[in-house]
Amino acid sequence: MDLNLPGLATTCFVTGEPFREDDRVVSHLVRTEGETAVMRYDVLDTATERFETPGRVACRWTQLFKPKVAAENSERDLKLTAETLFLTLADPANELTEEDERLVQFLALMMERKRLIKPKGLAADGIKTIYEHRGTKGRYEVSMDNLNPAFFIAVQEQLSVLVGSPDESGEKTTETSRDAPKE
Repeated sequence: MDLNLPGLATTCFVTGEPFREDDRVVSHLVRTEGETAVMRYDVLDTATERFETPGRVACRWTQLFKPKVAAENSERDLKLTAETLFLTLADPANELTEEDERLVQFLALMMERKRLIKPKGLAADGIKTIYEHRGTKGRYEVSMDNLNPAFFIAVQEQLSVLVGSPDESGEKTTETSRDAPKE
């Protein structure tokens, strides 16, 4: 999954006010109906009530604004992959909704399968799994309970907002004999 999105904005989408260091910023990934691109909207936490979502929200998270250092690689930040989305959402400083925690769980499964993260045991609470990112050696705690069919159905809807659904791309899903229910 590769999407090209702008990095964290420097001003609030709703108020136009510049973000100051340590402002609470709520970031939204949104797909507008009929559009193929996913847009990022960054809004001051105090202005979220006035934010009118222009489409379907794939995920949202809250973070503290930190001004970019001029030497940082902004080109790299422009490419949002499953890996960078995981690293962004799983950052312990971010506050997530229950549905976005579900997306982090799914991304962790993908990253573990690709060997980009590695399980390192359980967290002190005995519930969350600690993962270590191969490249940065950063550690992330991810709850891995409730991986049932309802979990995968719910996360499928979030993913369809990010990458589009087969119906939006014009592809038709066909049932093969292999997939047909057994009688």
